[in-house]
Amino acid sequence: MGLGARWWNRAARSLGAVSGASLLLLSVAGLTGRLSAQSAPPKKVGAALDRVFGPGTRADSLSLDGTIVLRMFRENELLGYAQVRNVKGKDQPITYLVATDTALQLKDIDILVYREPYGGEVAYEPWRRQFRGKSPADSLVVDRQIRGISGATISVNAVTAGVRAALASFARWREDGRL
Repeated sequence: MGLGARWWNRAARSLGAVSGASLLLLSVAGLTGRLSAQSAPPKKVGAALDRVFGPGTRADSLSLDGTIVLRMFRENELLGYAQVRNVKGKDQPITYLVATDTALQLKDIDILVYREPYGGEVAYEPWRRQFRGKSPADSLVVDRQIRGISGATISVNAVTAGVRAALASFARWREDGRL
């Protein structure tokens, strides 16, 4: 699981709804040792949220099926949802952020931590850009809707499958009335 449910829950309970970056950065000093080795650096998550949703946003968190989902707001307007997830690359986890608008169309994905020696091209903007605007209705099949990358086949397939799973989870939670 991304940043660690205990940390998110503790931060959300103690801080309420605050800016996306602040939620991630406040109290990190005391909690960093408890974050799992597969976590994303909070500053990197905060920067990704600010890039995708714009500065001045605030976030609150929901725990859905043991997963932390961020609801992103500007003033009182819901902008969308974000989630930090992990998929297994060849040998190591790839930690990434999935961000959608309120209609569950992808605003962007961001590779937060890439741990493998090869295949890091999945973090490049031109490859990530092709996910924008996709929704749970899209099949997201590599070499059809999603371009492959020579030398990064495992990473491309893993991240694409992870994004597809995240969109399916968002859709299921919305259908169940929990999102």
